[in-house]
Amino acid sequence: MTDELEFARAGLRIERFLISAALAGTALAAVAAGWKWAAGFLAGSAIAWVNLRWLMRLVRKLGGQAAPSSFSLALRFFLLGGSAYAILRFSPIPAVAVIAGIFVLIAAVFVEIVFELVYARKRTLDHQDL
Repeated sequence: MTDELEFARAGLRIERFLISAALAGTALAAVAAGWKWAAGFLAGSAIAWVNLRWLMRLVRKLGGQAAPSSFSLALRFFLLGGSAYAILRFSPIPAVAVIAGIFVLIAAVFVEIVFELVYARKRTLDHQDL
């Protein structure tokens, strides 16, 4: 199995874990604290998802294509930071909910690490199924 294929499968699993955690966290926030917290968690999760997509594209470009310009990288993070600032500054959504949603990406990466430690070392699971 090639490294590119393993990276693609790992990226897909991380994205699935992120979306699952975002949906579960949004539902839990709605039940526990109301719509403002649910909206905040969902907004933070959306920022995390966009960041994941951009990082995956960056890794692909660094792996074989021309590297993106530093202006492009700075613009991406400025847009992410600007959208987070606008949400936190000008909306009634609690900042803690947005920040919790942003951490969904980190949780998804940790789940992928555990997955790799359990299954990839044993080679008992074909990565194609997940």
